[in-house]
Amino acid sequence: MEHTFLPVSREECRALGWEAPDFVYVSGDAYVDHPSFGAAIISRVLEDTGFRVAILAQPDYTSCEDFKRFGRPRLGFLVSAGNIDSMVAHYTAAKRKRNYDYYSPGGKMGLRPDRATIVYTNRIREAYGDVPVILGGLEASLRRFAHYDYWENRIRRSVLVDSRADILTYGMGENILLRIARLLDRGIPVKKIRDVRGTVYLCGLEDEVHYPVADTFDFNELKNDKALYAKAFGVQYRNQDAITGKAIVELYDNKKLVQNPPMPPLEQAELDHVYALPYARTWHPMYRAAGGVPAIEEVRFSITHNRGCFGECNFCALTFHQGRSVRARSIESVVREAKIITEMPDFKGYIHDIGGPTANFRHPACKKQLTEGTCVGRKCLVPTPCPNLDADESEYIELLRRVESLPKVKKVFIRSGIRFDYMLADKSDAFFRKLVRDHVSGQLKVAPEHCSSGVLRSMGKPDVAVYDRFREKYFRLCKEANLEQYLVPYLMSSHPGSTLRDAVELAVYLKESGCNPEQVQDFYPTPGTASTVMYYTGINPLDGKKVYAPDDYKEKQMQRALLQHRRPENAPLVREALRLAGREDLIGYGPECLVRPEHGGDYRRPPKKNDSGAKKAPQGGKSGGKHEKNSRPAPKKAASPQKHKENGRSPAKSGGKKIKR
Repeated sequence: MEHTFLPVSREECRALGWEAPDFVYVSGDAYVDHPSFGAAIISRVLEDTGFRVAILAQPDYTSCEDFKRFGRPRLGFLVSAGNIDSMVAHYTAAKRKRNYDYYSPGGKMGLRPDRATIVYTNRIREAYGDVPVILGGLEASLRRFAHYDYWENRIRRSVLVDSRADILTYGMGENILLRIARLLDRGIPVKKIRDVRGTVYLCGLEDEVHYPVADTFDFNELKNDKALYAKAFGVQYRNQDAITGKAIVELYDNKKLVQNPPMPPLEQAELDHVYALPYARTWHPMYRAAGGVPAIEEVRFSITHNRGCFGECNFCALTFHQGRSVRARSIESVVREAKIITEMPDFKGYIHDIGGPTANFRHPACKKQLTEGTCVGRKCLVPTPCPNLDADESEYIELLRRVESLPKVKKVFIRSGIRFDYMLADKSDAFFRKLVRDHVSGQLKVAPEHCSSGVLRSMGKPDVAVYDRFREKYFRLCKEANLEQYLVPYLMSSHPGSTLRDAVELAVYLKESGCNPEQVQDFYPTPGTASTVMYYTGINPLDGKKVYAPDDYKEKQMQRALLQHRRPENAPLVREALRLAGREDLIGYGPECLVRPEHGGDYRRPPKKNDSGAKKAPQGGKSGGKHEKNSRPAPKKAASPQKHKENGRSPAKSGGKKIKR
């Protein structure tokens, strides 16, 4: 069945018999009616409940005229910057302008503004004054408190304060917005809506807060006191659970900003209903001339089966947005969506992914989380798995088998991230074996990120010994299955906690393991992560300990170059880094060396000549190819790398900060 899109013009509204929509959803992304896009989910959920929603995708933000396209909505505007933060959409980790926007027609840049949430709300205020404006989406969610802004290198106010919107919703917004919509529909003034979970609002200093308060902070103090800012983030992080979380207050001169406790996550029946709504599952036809919207290609034949993540990597914002308590759709719900995909005209028999934030999570980390909430001050998987961890992937195996058995399905791949430490904690290796045998398309992408114990602690990742055990078992299972498959490890340079010596340690580890990474992700300080707080304050907000934070441009260049030391263009930086780190022993011709001397210098012993007078190749000159492997030659052509890993460099000059060796 072909489903229709929601109206994108006043003429389409009139054709439906609408005098005016109830809500206008303003989005920084192009309109893609697919359940991987927040705008599609929220608008379909509201439509399903009887509300009339019109879509204003990537409006002309240079004036307020485009925001009048539908007239004044009956209940208000819903504003989102899109699926990702607008600053991340526009700039690399090196603060260089991107040249491609996956969420815009034809990948065209410039169709949304920087800080889109603020700009859109200001244009709405110009057009309609006091019309209700409700913020949502990732940008609003992660900027709901005073936050460090990497691009301006300062603490900015909550986006609710800067935008002058009425309410901010954080986390997954289906039930939050339904509650707000029903209150507005009953005639409750938007300024009176103050008790909805999952919302943030502004009120007078003397106004009552509806929930117990965990703590109160003053913005004027936060912006000048890094230790206090780190403490504030720690309080926010520890109050993300719907069962144990309390309200948090920030003071802004004569106003106070109040975050109510989180809305409980959707349970299985609710998730099933959300994903069964009538999505068109593609981009709007108005983008045909531009070639469509590139972001659909990553998800067109993929299925999301879960939400939430108890992995808690410190550089990931998922904990601050979706929370730690995992919820999953029923197997029947996923199979129904798979059947819909198999009926699509361009389906070739391959389901590209059945995953989510972490593919192999199907239930909360332990049963206690359902009644008592997630533990405060204890992570489920690191430094070692909690004794109460329920590491059981049997239901995920059944889900994969059910989808594989559908008549038109040739193969199901898993492309979302997997937690290899969770796989190893599972007493059964049935999923590990099935993954290797049935769901890897030649190479498996995993995220050890680093090898230094100190850096991994700062990242919230398991020790590298866990990855080594996983790697050994992966290749052993590949050999048993008679499959030539590879590992592609994701690695991160310049994360807080990483010194030049740590980067050297990682370079040596990669050389010894025969890994030559094509991609290295520079640490990107984005709002809503503990790692970003470490970068700005030099303090780990989760335990209060000091952390070294590399922020010197030259040092970042060197750390990155060390991880890709085989590239000839990186040789000068690698040599400089090794000298600064006191590791000149790694410059030379020996098998353990990372780089040769500049001009045949006297580091180590030069290569010998063989009987014919030709020089022998340096023993360490060739590695095991571009990917880790099972003692086999690298494939002639590796699969293309993940598109969203950035390789840009900053044109900025070194800030002169002393480099920690």
